[in-house]
Amino acid sequence: MVRAMSDDSGARLERLSGMLKRRGFILPAFEIHGGAKGLYDFGPNGGRLRNRVNQMWLNHWISMGNVSEISCPTITPYEVLEASGHVGEFSDFMTGCLSCEEVSRADTLLEDFHPNPDSLGKLELQELLNKSSPQCPSCGEKSWSDISAQNLMFNTKIGAGTSGRDGFLRPETAQGMFTSFPVLYRHFRERLPFGAIQIGKGYRNEISPRQGMIRLREFNMAELEYFIDPEASISHDFSSWSGVKLTMIGENEGEVSTSIVDAIKGGMVRHETVGFFIARTYEFLIGVGIDPSRVRFRQHESNEMAHYATDCWDAEIHGSYGWVECVGIAHRGCYDLEAHEKYTGKSLRARREFAMPKEVVIDGWTTDSAVAGPAFRSLAGKVKLAVEELPSDTSFPLELSIEDQLVTIEQTHVKRVQRTDTLTGEWFIPHVIEPAFGIDRIIWHILDHAYDEIEKQGEKYTIMKLNPNVVPVDYVVLPLYEKDGMGEIAREINTMLNSRFGVVSSFDASGSIGRRYARADEIGVPVCITVDHQSVEDETVTIRTRDTGQQVRLKISEL
Repeated sequence: MVRAMSDDSGARLERLSGMLKRRGFILPAFEIHGGAKGLYDFGPNGGRLRNRVNQMWLNHWISMGNVSEISCPTITPYEVLEASGHVGEFSDFMTGCLSCEEVSRADTLLEDFHPNPDSLGKLELQELLNKSSPQCPSCGEKSWSDISAQNLMFNTKIGAGTSGRDGFLRPETAQGMFTSFPVLYRHFRERLPFGAIQIGKGYRNEISPRQGMIRLREFNMAELEYFIDPEASISHDFSSWSGVKLTMIGENEGEVSTSIVDAIKGGMVRHETVGFFIARTYEFLIGVGIDPSRVRFRQHESNEMAHYATDCWDAEIHGSYGWVECVGIAHRGCYDLEAHEKYTGKSLRARREFAMPKEVVIDGWTTDSAVAGPAFRSLAGKVKLAVEELPSDTSFPLELSIEDQLVTIEQTHVKRVQRTDTLTGEWFIPHVIEPAFGIDRIIWHILDHAYDEIEKQGEKYTIMKLNPNVVPVDYVVLPLYEKDGMGEIAREINTMLNSRFGVVSSFDASGSIGRRYARADEIGVPVCITVDHQSVEDETVTIRTRDTGQQVRLKISEL
């Protein structure tokens, strides 16, 4: 959820955006061709910062020990997203200005007239639009077309000519992890719980991209799908967060400051693993430089959640655009795996063993694969699943609707199954807990929170107090002058630093030393190393710290 920006932050936001563009953090894409809404470049500094945030995110979750990274294609066949429900449901409601024809999201237009317009259906939005008559953000008129739904996915073709298959650019990374479940299950030796993570591009054809990096058409996202047995007892170690107070807004409790353990014990957080991921998410956000006082977790109201979800929380971060949803942590039940299993007829199940064997009487039907396979071809798997759910007193022939096709099941296609089995376990569809991160939104707030302006000699002086974990440049080496051997020493130090794994050092000899310090502060370099005349004499350098401005002398050999 994106909250409105306060008026008094507009000038600061303009200066921040200008600096980010000037210093190569974030800038409009294809600007020399007029640009394109909802598309941004990460420049030389932004690209490095983004990669460090990505790597921190990967390391954060892989450190759990039962989470592995995978990478799936961004081009996705039509059938995958039809099975997941995206083809039918992944839409936003839009309306057009009858004066200037500018198209807007209906819920965005109505944010000033309803506390949560995202939760309203089409008819409710239309009623509110008619009643409130909001101004068009482009021309100021108040006349709108009827609200309609638009699917947000970008269409494409997989293959050329008539042999091409319909497909989409993926709107999320999750579906590839669900369809890869059998491989993941084998990889983790068929033992739950385990997780898969993926980080990469997602694409949504937003109706009205706005607020810079907050709503994009191509964006960087990172998701974790954590597969659990819903009947197994789960115990997580919360000891490292015992003294941490989180700001949490429960559906029934309102805003409270509480520990995650108390939030779970009190029933506000409805599943312990959801609570565990809330705490881990908070830890990650603080680790990349988000201000702890500007993070809160908001529970979805019942009418916000998908019908299959049992609990869902958003991590919201406050910045120049107000409170913005940056992470969603949802208990998705078995919806995703079950949807793909029903659509394909392929098992996406795990097995649990019983404490004691059970005897069960089987009295039902299955298909005779030798006859049903050739008869139903690609539908054979789905027909088999449907037949095995039929009661024992079913008569044939029987018509069933399979994938919107009416098929006739003849007596020759099926065979009776009557036996008593001793079962040592059972197959079940795992449930999924999903933390989903909007990397671009998080990066925006890292920069927003780090941006600091101080008065220096009557002018505003900018310092980016970026967390050292994500700074684009770790050190900058500055020769006082490029003569008398100072330039050579500085270049040797810069080469030495860059040879260290994971360290990025920059060399800057352009302009006065004061201007070079200012440039370094503006991109968040934590430490400047200055080579001067004394360096030539005694092999020492000056170390200047960004946040304090303090300078100390150090031997080059001790760097």
